[in-house]
Amino acid sequence: YSDFERTTYDKNLPVSSLTVSRFVDNISSREEVDQAEYYLYKFRHSPNCWYLRDWTIHSWIRQCLKYGAREKALHTVKNKIQYGIFPDDFTFNLLIDSYIKDGDFTSACSVVEEVMLQEAFDLPSTRILSLHALASYRAMRPQLTVSGERALGASLLICGLRQDNNVGLSAQLLGNALLGKVEMLKGIHGVFKGMPLFWGHGYLDRALAVMERVATASGDVKLSKDTLDGMNDVLQELSSSSDSDSSGAESAGEGGEEEKEEDTIDEDDHAEQAKLPHYVSRFKVGVCCVNHLCFYFVDTGLTFFFLVRASR
Repeated sequence: YSDFERTTYDKNLPVSSLTVSRFVDNISSREEVDQAEYYLYKFRHSPNCWYLRDWTIHSWIRQCLKYGAREKALHTVKNKIQYGIFPDDFTFNLLIDSYIKDGDFTSACSVVEEVMLQEAFDLPSTRILSLHALASYRAMRPQLTVSGERALGASLLICGLRQDNNVGLSAQLLGNALLGKVEMLKGIHGVFKGMPLFWGHGYLDRALAVMERVATASGDVKLSKDTLDGMNDVLQELSSSSDSDSSGAESAGEGGEEEKEEDTIDEDDHAEQAKLPHYVSRFKVGVCCVNHLCFYFVDTGLTFFFLVRASR
């Protein structure tokens, strides 16, 4: 690597993508993984950065997994603009599967978020692994921030839209519900920020539309009971938040004023917030219609079983 530095970068010579690919392919230790990361970064900021090969990205992820540097792989994927690491479906699968096998569903969902941002849910195997990771992560009952709920909701929604079956509809319902919660709290701008989503009000309305579609469907269409419970939790939390906001509006301090400055909530957002009682009523009616059209996920293993069958 020192010879490479001396003969190319020190002399301001252009580095070819094939040269970088050869370096990555020849990694033989954990220390060389760190060196390769450095050169990937430098190549990304060079005139030839456009030509980083797909097989180089795949080899980089494989080498990180081989030499115990999985955190490096995730770091470069999360900071893809700085490193030029835009994996394909199969490479994403390797990284997600590695985290799932170790039971690290938080990191697995971080990878799924990147799949969502690239809208790379083309392969059934990618959708299966992604939904399994998302379902297992939700089963841990994590305390999510607004940005975390936005990422989780967008991942569920975009992945669910790629399959028109029981699992896909359940993912769409819960994804729309989580995004609807963000919309109610932060406005539509808070939902769309950094996400490949439709910029239009009414994510809770779309979630309820999925329920109504299942209720009126003539085929063997069902929703996950866990998904309906999640929708119910979102509506209850929003109702409680709405009540507390109205009762404590006068006692808001300087911190509350700062939050209001950060949130860009316009008249349309307020109009959407006013529809919350109507959405709660629609949900109660919808639950009565689809309660007999639910299936249950007993544990993550059974969840994975359903996902595999649904994708066939």
